[in-house]
Amino acid sequence: MGPLAGMKVVELAGIGPGPFCAMLLSDMGAEVVRIDRREPSGLGVPRPHGSDLLNRGRKSVAVDMKTPEGVETVLRLAAQADALIEPFRPGVAERLGVGPEECFARNPKLVYGRMTGWGQTGPLAKVAGHDLNYIAISGVLSAIGPRGGPPVPPLNVAGDFGGGALYLAFGIMSAIWESQRSGKGQVVDVSMVEGAASLITGFYGLRGFGAWSDKRGDNIIDGGAPFYSVYEAKDGKYVTLGAIEAKFYALMLVALGLAGDPVMDDQMNKEKWPAQREKIAAVMATKTRDEWTALLEGTDICYAPVLDMAEVKDHPHNAARGSFVEIDGYLQPGPAPKFSRTKAEIQGPPAAPGAHTREVLVGWGFDTEEIDALEAAGAVGWRGDGKKAAE
Repeated sequence: MGPLAGMKVVELAGIGPGPFCAMLLSDMGAEVVRIDRREPSGLGVPRPHGSDLLNRGRKSVAVDMKTPEGVETVLRLAAQADALIEPFRPGVAERLGVGPEECFARNPKLVYGRMTGWGQTGPLAKVAGHDLNYIAISGVLSAIGPRGGPPVPPLNVAGDFGGGALYLAFGIMSAIWESQRSGKGQVVDVSMVEGAASLITGFYGLRGFGAWSDKRGDNIIDGGAPFYSVYEAKDGKYVTLGAIEAKFYALMLVALGLAGDPVMDDQMNKEKWPAQREKIAAVMATKTRDEWTALLEGTDICYAPVLDMAEVKDHPHNAARGSFVEIDGYLQPGPAPKFSRTKAEIQGPPAAPGAHTREVLVGWGFDTEEIDALEAAGAVGWRGDGKKAAE
């Protein structure tokens, strides 16, 4: 049903951005086959399979890529795919025998998406790292945090998911568009450092002409401005105000009873921001979060309550759009964006590794005798036992 229906993707199992990219493609209708290890990899936090929501919507084949038969299995799948997602350090896929050269020999139109933190080249390319390290050298981390305090990690949003997975998905679709015209595939080299840096391109522009300070908490939209900030309500919960434009700021002052107060004049004067913040904070502390919501939400003041993950599904706006869904007891965001004609939808819950080995291989052209031989050789199947993953 989704806009990518008919697209076929092979995903070599990894953690974080690779799976998230595969999830996005699956949500849009692509058939994504995840290649898991036959033995547990030890990657990531131990968890029930159903809770690993980044793995939703696709089927899993367990393959031992340290065997010639396992490598051949992956190459045969890649030969039929539009794209392949590879999450290893540079050189690992080549050593395994499933690198770009081997895959292109089977499928010249294949788009080979490589997802790493540092990129395929450069002095740090083969060094271990995590989201926090990648956003540290991109300029993102230094800009996030309270005035006078240290940088604050913004979860894994800016590196793994924003700078990594989204750029991988964008890169794959760009390369597929080109391959449909040229008949040639190519490697998409995604670096989370570069993706994260790309996300803040606009701020580099502001900094270039002096409209952005390198000091944290000193700018209009980094929490420095009192009219674009988070405030604590009477009940200890939090609310947001984002009245940047002059007309919205004026509305905010009226709603908060601060119109006409000389302290609140000259909105963009940084020297007045501390006193203005003190005034707003004192007002916001007089009502609970829900009382402020009843008063301010739905106005052009640019207000919203700070909701935790247990509350989001019940917010009227989220509920009206069906923004969150619950599958097998797990609340999760639904597919985004929405389409007017080709509806995107979650194709299923996360699968246990290897749960669909035989099903997928049959569907991708392997005959029963070949699959039996692969299982007998230990090349496919969870720990050599096809029943294990389904238990």
